[in-house]
Amino acid sequence: MRWIGFAVCGVALLGAARVEAQQAPEKKSSPIMVTTGSPSVAKPGATAEPATPPTPPPAQGPLLPDDFSGWVASEKPKTVGDPAQLDSTHAAALKEYGCTGGMVASYKRSGETLDVKALTFPDVSGAYGAYSFYRQNGWPKADIGTGGASDKNHVVFWKGNTVVDATFSHIGPMSAGELRELAKNLPVPQGNRALNPPILAALPQSSMDRQTMHFAQGPVGYAGAGGVLPPELVGFDKDAEAVTANYSLPSNPAVLTLIDYPTPQIAEAQEKRIRDYIKAGQAAQPPFTKALQDSDQASLEVRRSGPIVALVSGDAIPDESHKLIAQVHYSAELTSMPQPHESEVSKTSRFLMGVASLVIIGCTAAVLLGLFLGGGRALYRVARGRPASSVYEAEFISLHLED
Repeated sequence: MRWIGFAVCGVALLGAARVEAQQAPEKKSSPIMVTTGSPSVAKPGATAEPATPPTPPPAQGPLLPDDFSGWVASEKPKTVGDPAQLDSTHAAALKEYGCTGGMVASYKRSGETLDVKALTFPDVSGAYGAYSFYRQNGWPKADIGTGGASDKNHVVFWKGNTVVDATFSHIGPMSAGELRELAKNLPVPQGNRALNPPILAALPQSSMDRQTMHFAQGPVGYAGAGGVLPPELVGFDKDAEAVTANYSLPSNPAVLTLIDYPTPQIAEAQEKRIRDYIKAGQAAQPPFTKALQDSDQASLEVRRSGPIVALVSGDAIPDESHKLIAQVHYSAELTSMPQPHESEVSKTSRFLMGVASLVIIGCTAAVLLGLFLGGGRALYRVARGRPASSVYEAEFISLHLED
């Protein structure tokens, strides 16, 4: 009987281990909310697996061809890796936008010349920022690539993560079409690198002159594009990004500046700093920029929405300035990434099924062991000519106390 008890205990322990293994909670988490384009999130506790190497993009030809639309390169287009060799005057601004190099070429056709520089950037944000840096306010729009502008014989346009700066010796009616032909072969990035700067979506669209938008990722690019605030007050050392745009309001023009910070907490601290600076007026340090000095001081207003700090300046009446800045709203576009999840009902049912399995396994094991051990012993005794049960062979000790 002790053997039977030991066996039943062993089976029970095995069954309990099985139930415990079944009931061990998996590594779960609530659905994770991430902004569009953020890196994928790994499951907590999951064993890291080797990442599958990404499929390389299809091979692209050179940014600048040997010839196009009748233009023939006087020398083979040259690849340049240092932004300073592409534009020594604005090398610092190009580095802020992440310029990785590019190509330069000089073309000739029927006695005319065309000098072209193609600058490459890691993503669309850097390319658009550099394009807006080169494109001055008031330049007529040119329908080339993703966007373009021209100043007589000087044309600047961008497509994907490439900015093209072209200078004609003589501009003609077909010049824009020729550059469109050149733009067709420019590469276009994929994935997150193809996304526009998110802060552009926060700009109110009504009454805005799109040819005055300037996007900056550093103090040199911001100041060079005519930023309203002193660059040191913006907070580019805190990974800020800024965009400015002109608005044609009924009373007078206004300039709206938006500064995007990594977190609302940083934005809140910078908002207070900028607000105190504006309130200081002519006593502010550093001194007001020309854009602030030329603004109607009663129309200057600072407002924060989430991680974005907005400043309106210019000569519009205060009521119109207030309505313009009130249109700035931060809206986080969130994407739900569902993670493995199990309801309480499902966990309870799994637990009850485990208990039932344990009971069935224990009862079955007890019956089988009883039949095997008890029945085997009975057969053994019968085979030796003895009764199946040892009850009849029990011996009692008698003390015979009656005497």
